[in-house]
Amino acid sequence: MKESVAAKLANLVSRARELDALLADPEVTANLDNYRKLSKEHADISPVVARYGDYAATEADIAAAEEMARDPEMREFAEGEIREGRARLEAIAADIQRMLLPKDPNDERNLFLEIRAGTGGDESALFAGDLFRMYSRFAERNRWQVEVVSESPGDAGGYKEIIARIAGQGAYSRLKFESGGHRVQRVPATETQGRIHTSAATVAVMPEADDASGVEINPADVRVDTYRSSGAGGQHVNKTDSAVRLTHLPTGIVVECQDARSQHKNREQAWRVLAARIKDKQVREQQAKEASERKSLVGSGDRSDRIRTYNFPQGRVTDHRINLTLYKIDQVMDGDLSELTGALMAEHQAELLASLAESP
Repeated sequence: MKESVAAKLANLVSRARELDALLADPEVTANLDNYRKLSKEHADISPVVARYGDYAATEADIAAAEEMARDPEMREFAEGEIREGRARLEAIAADIQRMLLPKDPNDERNLFLEIRAGTGGDESALFAGDLFRMYSRFAERNRWQVEVVSESPGDAGGYKEIIARIAGQGAYSRLKFESGGHRVQRVPATETQGRIHTSAATVAVMPEADDASGVEINPADVRVDTYRSSGAGGQHVNKTDSAVRLTHLPTGIVVECQDARSQHKNREQAWRVLAARIKDKQVREQQAKEASERKSLVGSGDRSDRIRTYNFPQGRVTDHRINLTLYKIDQVMDGDLSELTGALMAEHQAELLASLAESP
């Protein structure tokens, strides 16, 4: 085990003992917020400390077997124990490395999903609608809630743009690698000659910001406009200025919400989306600033990146970042994304492990 890893583990063991003492102190437990914070930290590091205990115990077993091997009568048995012990030690060390990987603080957050039609006219809007259905079905499979925040329907169906909030355990961790350009190759319903067309849509996945996430918005920097909703809604849409548009003047970010019937609800949703977009912009600027030669392609989420192609005639879906092709386009479009999201998460973890191995 590397010295840097061993030192980190020794610090975690020491911190675990401190936390045990603190959590047993009535004065500490009297402060509920502090107690929750310490309990979460204890829960986070306890599995690593326990696995390190397994590592130390296995090292002791190997040392005992090596001592036993000095006895000619026990040598064969002891050498078998040593081999098994070393294999176990290697597996435990790999477990510990994975457990020590930096965690994305946003992984357990809810998210805002934005899908925009790109090149391809009506077909692009239809594809944006297909993507939204795909993510909605994936959310259903995971028992997450999907709430449409804002939508702009396409002229022939689908969406020019749609924003939805997806709420559920681990939602962001599973979908955070979906940001980027998605391309479709198929024969559009409007095509009379049977020619294959290529269209595109962009997807943005942003963690929902909260009060503790460091997003501070000065109300003076935001222009608020209200107007009458358009589209479906019956007579109501012509009676009240329920739609809300927020313009963040320093960044030029514009958010419109008109799906809810009340202006208050639309205003609340618009502020939440604005906070998420500002947070997303801050994160991307920070990532660009810290970009190194080993920048993770999987995690870049650049909107201009073409990350995936959906080829309907060949029945295949290809993720270009990890060179993964699946010949199950119908299942994927019906929300069966587990194989794709799992492979992307595994690739990201492998990159983090490689980075950890390269660090001194």
